[in-house]
Amino acid sequence: TMESVVGKLLQSQGKVLATAESCSGGLIGHKITTVPGSSNYFAGGVIAYSNALKEKLLGLDSSLLEEHGAVSSAVAKAMADGIRHKTGADIGVSVTGIAGPKGGTEEKPVGTVFIGLSTPDETVAIPCRFPGDRWQVQELTAVKSLDLIRRLLLGIKLQIT
Repeated sequence: TMESVVGKLLQSQGKVLATAESCSGGLIGHKITTVPGSSNYFAGGVIAYSNALKEKLLGLDSSLLEEHGAVSSAVAKAMADGIRHKTGADIGVSVTGIAGPKGGTEEKPVGTVFIGLSTPDETVAIPCRFPGDRWQVQELTAVKSLDLIRRLLLGIKLQIT
């Protein structure tokens, strides 16, 4: 599975991961912890569904949320940075998006997700658009997040826009 591949890579590189999830509701953390021995490389995670929790637990500035909206590249980056700094992990991954069935707009339709990755060297956000219902959007978000962590650990260039 993708989570076991990511686990082996984290373990072999001596790196620790932490998650800050919104629309995926903790699914990334759940997948990672299904792998025995994940306590060696997974610090933990936060499900920051509300903006208030994004501010309180991850240190996001309310002006950032007001200016860009919770579902944005800027917020994904800040969430990834925030969880990495709060936990002392080597890699912070974050997701913020619209899982549906409601909440979409013309600019940000249902299935719009931003995945943030933070390392000591850089912080990036990858915009995604996933098809399907709420569960499918959450599942695709978690799998894509794990794949991006895998690519990061393998040194594969990430497609950032």
